Amino acid sequence: MKTLFTSLLLIAASCSFGQYFQSLDTIKAPANLENIYSRPIYSDSLVSSFVIFIKKEVKAHKHIAHSEHVYILEGKGDMTVGNKTLEVKKGDMVFIPKNTMHSLKVLSSSPVKVLSVQSPFFDGKDRVMIEENK
Repeated sequence: MKTLFTSLLLIAASCSFGQYFQSLDTIKAPANLENIYSRPIYSDSLVSSFVIFIKKEVKAHKHIAHSEHVYILEGKGDMTVGNKTLEVKKGDMVFIPKNTMHSLKVLSSSPVKVLSVQSPFFDGKDRVMIEENK
């Protein structure tokens, strides 16, 4: 079931957009990763997909105009979506509706690696940072 989502996503992309295939296992974090590295996988007007590595955290933010699916490929962390915090690990998938606050704090010694699928097309312009209460 864990790899089923990823496989279906890749098959759908291949069928819909021609011969596109990317092995996510071959995508590695840069050796000098300080916190976040994002590698674009595919984008069109309807969707953007990325492999993202997080070494420490993703600060609280929301996206005004798009939703996001996050599939955990490696690592473990505490992910907050709205007012709920969940411990996420390899094989977990989280859906984040548009305009919903979310963040991630890494718990594993290695970075968290995720597949992020965002719809519609994501260019970063609708990201709104949220100041967390201390």
